[in-house]
Amino acid sequence: MGGRAVTAQRSLAVQRGILGALLMIGLWEGIARGFSLPAYVLPAMSDVLLGTWNKRAMLAEAASYTLSEALLGYALGALLGIGLAVALTLLPRARGFVVTAVTAVNSVPVVAYSPLILLWFGIGIASKVVMVALAVSFTLFLSTLAGLDRVDRRSIDLMRSFGAGRLALLWRLRLPTALPLILAGLRVSTVRSVIVAIVTEMLGAYGGLGWVIYQAVLQINFVQVWSAIVVASAASILFFGLVGLAERRLLFWRNA
Repeated sequence: MGGRAVTAQRSLAVQRGILGALLMIGLWEGIARGFSLPAYVLPAMSDVLLGTWNKRAMLAEAASYTLSEALLGYALGALLGIGLAVALTLLPRARGFVVTAVTAVNSVPVVAYSPLILLWFGIGIASKVVMVALAVSFTLFLSTLAGLDRVDRRSIDLMRSFGAGRLALLWRLRLPTALPLILAGLRVSTVRSVIVAIVTEMLGAYGGLGWVIYQAVLQINFVQVWSAIVVASAASILFFGLVGLAERRLLFWRNA
């Protein structure tokens, strides 16, 4: 019964999402056509969709380039963030220093590091991967650390009374408890990874959606700018949805 209710809720959410998207498209088209807005202010959605279709091969290639950067950086950032949080759980004495240092580094917007990263790693894919990893790792570090700290002290004392050491506590108690927050951090980081990859591409790249947007602005082709933005949004939503699906599968007990 509970499973049917959850399925019905998801179906309703999907229907509402589609309806909301259609309403937004209709409103966008009506405003652009009704007020005869120039393309540099807001092109009509029909023009954007037509431009996207006409440039579909180029945009698909650019999207694959950007997604490759985002996925590689996402995986690297997840390993770094989760790994560092786990290491601090096993080495609590280093926690104060490491957390302070990591917070200090991330107190500056990640885009501010772009000139240095581009200088060190070049304008190829490596610099974009590093930038995405830097952005994602902090989010995963905080969410994982918070999840590992959620363990009930009484549960720890009980396991220790049975002879469990730090590694056993980590594997059998802390990580399962932290899993919901880790997966939530992974889901939130999907959109951020794509955004950071695109912004870094606009500062210097050989390809990708950010490069397409930058070139389109130089050519005063604002319809193509919006076409690239639409493709980037679609890619982000797809990435977000896939990680959300994996989260629901791994946390299956929540859907019971």
